[in-house]
Amino acid sequence: MDTPQKITAYTLPPDRYQKARELSRIYFRLTIIGFLYGLFVLWLILRWRLAPKYRDWAERSSAKRFLQAAVFSPLLILTIGVLELPTRIYLHSISREYGISVQGWSSWSLDWAKGELVAMIVGTIFIMILYAVIRRSPSRWWFYFWLVSLPIGLFIFFVQPLIIDPLFHKFAPLVDKDPELTAALEQMVHRAGEDIPPERMFWMGAAEKSTALNAYVTGIGGSKRIVVWDTTIAKMTTPQIVFVAGHETGHYVLYHIPKQLIFGAAILLVVFYFGYRCIGWMLIRWGNEWGIRGIDDWASLPALLLLLTIFTFVLDPVTNAISRHYEHQADQYGLEVTHGLTPDSGQVAAQAFQALGDVNLADPEPSRLQVFLFYDHPSIPDRIRFCLSYDPWSKGGQGEFAH
Repeated sequence: MDTPQKITAYTLPPDRYQKARELSRIYFRLTIIGFLYGLFVLWLILRWRLAPKYRDWAERSSAKRFLQAAVFSPLLILTIGVLELPTRIYLHSISREYGISVQGWSSWSLDWAKGELVAMIVGTIFIMILYAVIRRSPSRWWFYFWLVSLPIGLFIFFVQPLIIDPLFHKFAPLVDKDPELTAALEQMVHRAGEDIPPERMFWMGAAEKSTALNAYVTGIGGSKRIVVWDTTIAKMTTPQIVFVAGHETGHYVLYHIPKQLIFGAAILLVVFYFGYRCIGWMLIRWGNEWGIRGIDDWASLPALLLLLTIFTFVLDPVTNAISRHYEHQADQYGLEVTHGLTPDSGQVAAQAFQALGDVNLADPEPSRLQVFLFYDHPSIPDRIRFCLSYDPWSKGGQGEFAH
């Protein structure tokens, strides 16, 4: 690997600069179009009265509610997935055109099918619970379903790296692929005071599908692990990867995971409450036209999803602002935990973000509106500026989070 170039700011060659700006505009438009198209899909399902058809099939198949859920839910989830395929296909074609993805269409289709299967299994469980709660408590279902969904969501977070992620990528012990990197990560983790032994550090084969770079910490408790993509190992130095992993470790050390789970739960409660407040009015106004008998009818789900999608989108800027704050703190932690382990850790961090931005074609000049609406991380230019300027040690101070 070549000696890393000294970084003073986020820069791209003219051709890649132009591509990054174009891609940023495409993503901005596609995010808005994707939201509107998602609403259109749900409206079509309501307009075509597909949910009542699936409900009737489910009710004819069995009088047992859990069997009805097993018929109705996969049909509706798959219908939504198929109708939303145009935006998914377009997004993948853009990723291929701009060199972010190298995944062929057959492999992509297989991943889409796996994703739909996972969505149908998980979705059926949630839908079955949702309508059981609605029938038991028509006026408090939004609160009780929220309570029940929290431990289920936490369980999914626990099992994702163990069961779901391996469905889409190959994993191998990192020590078998890069012993030097494993030792460096172990040293950083030990300094951070975290318990992630080498046997829970993994290499992930991303190169067969993507050119993007990533290294992350995932899971909780016994499933917690460090994952480093093979693309990252190929294009970053060991010190740069250690900084990226230090950033991810910061999310755990600074309790960002429980904080974000609590904040996400609060947002979810608000979304459910507004859904409850509006679904009755919506069904009074259009329920008969859509063939929906009431809120406790399986067929009311598309209408409820329409409302929840709108409220979630409206609250996204708030969620993203909190996420950007935590990501900035994690950047700071990464700088602090690698200070003393890595010579010129600020420059190494800037080099890591330069590599990430260059490969991912991060926008060099994102608008404030774009960042406010859709960025859940600080922009790459801002992150590099911070890495190059943060240096409390030169003034005799110390880090705020890692000493």
